[in-house]
Amino acid sequence: MEPDDAPPARAGAAPGGTAQDVPARSPKAPAKHDPFRPTGDPELTARPPATSLAYRPGEHRLPGEHDDGAALVVGEALIDIVERPGEEPSGHPGGSPANVAVGLARLGRDVELVSWFAADAHGSVLRSHLELENVRLSAASARAVRTSTARARLDAAGSATYEFDLEWAPPVPEPVVAPVVLHTGSIAAVLEPGAATVAQTVARYRDVATISYDPNIRPALMGDARQTLAVVERFVAHSDVVKVSDEDLAWLAPGADPQEVARRWLAAGPALVVVTHGPGGAWAVTAGGLEHRVPAAPSQVVDTVGAGDSFTAGLLDGLWAAGLLGADHRESLRSIDAGTLERVLDQAARIAAITVSREGANPPTRAELTAE
Repeated sequence: MEPDDAPPARAGAAPGGTAQDVPARSPKAPAKHDPFRPTGDPELTARPPATSLAYRPGEHRLPGEHDDGAALVVGEALIDIVERPGEEPSGHPGGSPANVAVGLARLGRDVELVSWFAADAHGSVLRSHLELENVRLSAASARAVRTSTARARLDAAGSATYEFDLEWAPPVPEPVVAPVVLHTGSIAAVLEPGAATVAQTVARYRDVATISYDPNIRPALMGDARQTLAVVERFVAHSDVVKVSDEDLAWLAPGADPQEVARRWLAAGPALVVVTHGPGGAWAVTAGGLEHRVPAAPSQVVDTVGAGDSFTAGLLDGLWAAGLLGADHRESLRSIDAGTLERVLDQAARIAAITVSREGANPPTRAELTAE
């Protein structure tokens, strides 16, 4: 984003950036310099082990699919403290962007997460979780004073409402592998001081990567809806792929037709805007003039935690497989054909359906998806 267009700290411009320091796309090219990676701290310098064959980048890839490059995800990783009716609270790793990172990693994609948590008990749970899922964690992500938490209260139908205790001040990314897609959204794009870093990062990588954004509204943290809408729409204008739920749109623009909002957002710059409707499926509109609706895949709902994040991971994976990610494929993404769009949305819906059929943000692996 340019400095004048960047999201405010509720009010106030965020810094912009340029792509001149972004590493050239190379499957294994390391960053030239990472000032946040201390050489004397083995916990921060160690590379995550490949603990699960199912999650290794490239595993279970279908013949002919595109699997080059990496995903850079910038956003919160936190502990979801889940309260179910009649049960003791339980803690699980969560955070919308972190869930997307895990979803992509389980589909075999190379993923790096830039986040912000502490070297405390909750932070150790997050680190272990991300390493197990083979998500590469930016070294400077573990510098917070405390690890953020979200208390998710589930109703009898499994729907969640949230209360948050968090801080957000992530480092400037220095990814190990140059990304073909950068995903961000939710709290990370709104809460300062970190939202300014996110806006700067979007500006820096737009010349090399597809930008993916999910507003994933959290009313308890985002204050006035009109101010938040202004922030959201600035991110939308600098994104290529936008996924938003009908519940998000109902809060941001009460009474407005979700499809009309999506069309207005599309006119601001994205190639693809997808509106999810929970059990009502999803609807998409493209810069090339296509509109397509897919039904929700059949599923016995246990809870809806992480369903939207799983959909986003499936959406990006499908576009990746079709060779439509990366800034050099921006025009191809804008002119995506109807058959490809349908396949991508169908996969995303199936992934979301599997996620809601089990507790927590627990998306399927590539092996599970292809075994269906």
